[in-house]
Amino acid sequence: MDITITDERHGATGRYHLVVDGDDVGELDYRDGDGRRVFTHTGVRPSLEGQGLAAQLVRRGLDDAREEGLEVVPQCSYVAAYLARHPEDTDLVATTD
Repeated sequence: MDITITDERHGATGRYHLVVDGDDVGELDYRDGDGRRVFTHTGVRPSLEGQGLAAQLVRRGLDDAREEGLEVVPQCSYVAAYLARHPEDTDLVATTD
């Protein structure tokens, strides 16, 4: 299985694309503002669910946010669940003002 994740940005919004064997099969949507990256949606095609692909998308998103010095807001339930399973990344979560 050949897996590629690309990041497509349009101003303050963006989408990570998950490409498996040449087919676009998943996405992680976000928007940036005020030093934060808000993850709004994660999806993987039903035929590929349960293979850890959504986790790879979120991992990439969190790594990029860390590299860019952004806090994260896990608006998407999958991202929130991922962070609950990976407490080593909770330092990225934005605190309330």
